[in-house]
Amino acid sequence: MRTIYSPDHARHHGNSELIDGKLQPCFEKPERAHLIRARVEAVDLGPIEPPAEFGLGPIRRVHRPDYVAFLESAWSEWTAVHGEYDALPLVWPTPGLRRVLPEAIDGRLGYYAIDAGTPITAGTWTAIRASANVALTGAAAIANGSEQAIFSLCRPPGHHAGSDFFGGYCYFNNAAIAAQHLRDQGAARVAILDVDYHHGNGTQEIFYDRADMLVVNIHADPKQEFPYFLGHADETGAGEGEGFNLNLPLRWGAGWEPWSEALEEGCRRVAAFAPDALVVSLGVDTFKQDPISQFRLETAHFPLIGQRLRQLGLPTQFVMEGGYAVEEIGVNAVGVLEGFKDA
Repeated sequence: MRTIYSPDHARHHGNSELIDGKLQPCFEKPERAHLIRARVEAVDLGPIEPPAEFGLGPIRRVHRPDYVAFLESAWSEWTAVHGEYDALPLVWPTPGLRRVLPEAIDGRLGYYAIDAGTPITAGTWTAIRASANVALTGAAAIANGSEQAIFSLCRPPGHHAGSDFFGGYCYFNNAAIAAQHLRDQGAARVAILDVDYHHGNGTQEIFYDRADMLVVNIHADPKQEFPYFLGHADETGAGEGEGFNLNLPLRWGAGWEPWSEALEEGCRRVAAFAPDALVVSLGVDTFKQDPISQFRLETAHFPLIGQRLRQLGLPTQFVMEGGYAVEEIGVNAVGVLEGFKDA
């Protein structure tokens, strides 16, 4: 299995995030991708190649142009006012306030952000552009038939980013960009299966009213877990998209038995949809030792996920999302890929 990877991901390296009421070192850091790449090499999964350059056009297919322009200019605007330290928002347009785009950079950060855990740094724009290109290169290989399975080792991750908002360590929604590119290259229908611990709220928002995209999420119950305000089971799509969004929330402490049952339900829905391609938002923060998650999967379970996905018999692109038990992230992420490859 070919891996697409860009070292430019390391240009994004935030100093701190607001979590548990404190500014703490960021859980989402370059070491995550370095360890996954090292594991890809250690098990000889396949060649590792750089991404091609696709420009901003495919990104604007899923993200609003004003939002893309904001991310491109945010660092220079921030440093002109505050100096060279991480840009984080401090106020949000919650109910009772108006979501009118401010001129000041502090207001614009709050307008586009959903949390204070996703800093913008000097290298963020370069890193997120590279991450999108990693996703697009994988999608192009699936679309032209040169690969039946490919791994886009994206960092920063993407599934919390919506059409015009960022958060949850995510800026551009790599999986959504890849899925839309598959559609634009001829796929009639594409399924996205998100196995990250946290709900892919951005992916749901982007495709919620569409019948050509099936979005399935297996995730922690939003009554208990970030992002809290999306991911409930009764969210099934809107308009033409009614019935094409499936959320499978699980309570804290879920282990392999309930999680694998949800995976089976999700796979049945994907099979019934009969897509031309499958995009897997591959998060491995379901691991029992993950520092910011509450599921109980063990390392031995991750190859089983790959084996089940292989049974779908679909051209499949894996797009890296979350996973923060840094010592184990490489073994667990690549374990899914090995299970798929060897099934």
